[in-house]
Amino acid sequence: MKKCYASLLFPVLLLLLSGGCARLAMPVASSMIPGFTRALFEECDLKLARESLPAELKLMEGLLQNDPGNQKILTALCMGFTGYAMLFVEDENPERASGLYLRAKTYGLAAMGIENTDPRQMLIRIQEIPKANIEMLFWTTMAWNAWVNLNLDQPSAIGESSLAEACLKRVLEIAPDFYYGAPYVLMGTILAARPAMLGGDAPKAKTYFENAIALSDGKFLLAQYYYARYYAVRVQDKTLFLSLVNAVSETPPDALREACLINQAVKQKMKALAEIADELFL
Repeated sequence: MKKCYASLLFPVLLLLLSGGCARLAMPVASSMIPGFTRALFEECDLKLARESLPAELKLMEGLLQNDPGNQKILTALCMGFTGYAMLFVEDENPERASGLYLRAKTYGLAAMGIENTDPRQMLIRIQEIPKANIEMLFWTTMAWNAWVNLNLDQPSAIGESSLAEACLKRVLEIAPDFYYGAPYVLMGTILAARPAMLGGDAPKAKTYFENAIALSDGKFLLAQYYYARYYAVRVQDKTLFLSLVNAVSETPPDALREACLINQAVKQKMKALAEIADELFL
């Protein structure tokens, strides 16, 4: 039923818009957006999601032109572009993913009413974001930090890293268990991926990953994947790496239905990672 709901949402809106009924479509769009975002991550068919998501995102951008300040649409666009880049683009085309993450970040900041101008003012605004805005803050944080991690050789990314991390710290302050412990996964990834001179800390990373896995009882597979990819490889713990590979392999993607799309993509990514294990460990 939810898959059907997602597939019908955008044809209906397209008909409304093409018929010159943009004003009529906007209330309908706003009410349907939460259902769309839930249905997106509950989708277990990777091919369907990969092929349909770009068109759906473009249609939402069209809807946004008629209501530029709509928080629900801005948040959904931030979430959608972040998820699309992370699950389907980054491994194949990091440069393109970088642009998509920036796009997502722009939508997320707009949803929170934060102008991308003076860093000091932005930092103050970030530190004041309430828990009620956790969804838009979280996806902005994911997009911004992913962009930074892809561009650590660029001065602009180094310059923005403090703001991206401030967003993450705010998420950890107000809702560390949001989306099955994903904030812990992100912090663990940052600490494991970066060298010590840029704030990396492998022991702390390990703690964050373990906290994330415990929160979902091992059902949110993104935690195991990044734990293996960044921490296990960095400390050259092949035993841990292989145990995480096995855990992901043995867990069905719909063990956590609300994150089936992410789990399905992670299983594919983990399989590819395991195939180059001999190259990753000395």
